[in-house]
Amino acid sequence: QVQLVESGGGLVQPGGSLRLSCAASGSIFSINVMGWYRQAPGKQRELVAARPSGGNANYADSVKGRFTISRDNAKNTVYLQMNSLKPEDTAVYYCNLGFANWNGRWSEYWGQGTQVTVSS
Repeated sequence: QVQLVESGGGLVQPGGSLRLSCAASGSIFSINVMGWYRQAPGKQRELVAARPSGGNANYADSVKGRFTISRDNAKNTVYLQMNSLKPEDTAVYYCNLGFANWNGRWSEYWGQGTQVTVSS
């Protein structure tokens, strides 16, 4: 079974920084996409950043220049460095993993979510 374990959330002042981590374990195809989504109260879940195992990253316009996604492919771990945080970044952040299994089916897996609160 595939499991994703997140860490790094918390309470931070506006302008501060946090670093989220997500470690995936289990049977994972080497070609995959890992990323971060977030969901604020009353809003739909939205893509924050994503990076294929061998490609470049994609960022939401709202976080470009402030957030950086990185990967350690050997460890199946993805990070999200969040700088210059704003109150509107407050949300539950979810790690996501997607890949095609040996049987050709696309599967997605989610972390448990970690709360990020930006408040003065």
